[in-house]
Amino acid sequence: MRLTERDELILREVDRWRACGSKHIRWLANFSGQRATDRRLKILIEAGYLERKKFLYGVPSIYFLTAKGKSLIQVGTGTEKVKIEQIVHDRTVLDTAIYFIHKENLSLNDITTEKQLHQSDGFGIRRHRTDFIFTKDEQTNCVEVELTKKANNRLLNIIKDNFMEYDTQIWVVPDYQTAILNVLNNSQRYYTNIEILSLQKITDYMQSLK
Repeated sequence: MRLTERDELILREVDRWRACGSKHIRWLANFSGQRATDRRLKILIEAGYLERKKFLYGVPSIYFLTAKGKSLIQVGTGTEKVKIEQIVHDRTVLDTAIYFIHKENLSLNDITTEKQLHQSDGFGIRRHRTDFIFTKDEQTNCVEVELTKKANNRLLNIIKDNFMEYDTQIWVVPDYQTAILNVLNNSQRYYTNIEILSLQKITDYMQSLK
């Protein structure tokens, strides 16, 4: 097959987010509709660049790069390791990224993913990295999607590190996670760069996209 610039964009975006749903690829690659997106994804699967699998009941299938796809864009040859326990979180991170792309008028180049941040740390270094960062008006903003409660000490350490490293730290939290919200609200007294965004706002926005 003859690969287009958009095909390569799809492969690069799927790689840097580790895995994507088809609706995410539609918006990241600026397709006109979901049918056109799915047709192109089918071609990339048949050509051996992408793989599509369903891991969880009630959660749509996800797409990830094959060894051939990784080789094409020169990001190694091993297949992506999909962590089942993180699928819902990672899909929510992508929902959130698309929300900010539209709301803040960002380009894809304005965003750096968690995977890219870990890669920039170098081999053998493993520390907490935010879900993604975006840069706008010379300000660097980190985004944390927090669906389940961490230990208080760990959460407070992340908040402190984000305060030192980023201009703004935006926490996306479900309304029912009152324990997380309490820690964040209390921390706002000491750390002035914390913003809290209800997950429901992200969900409503994604449902509104046609």
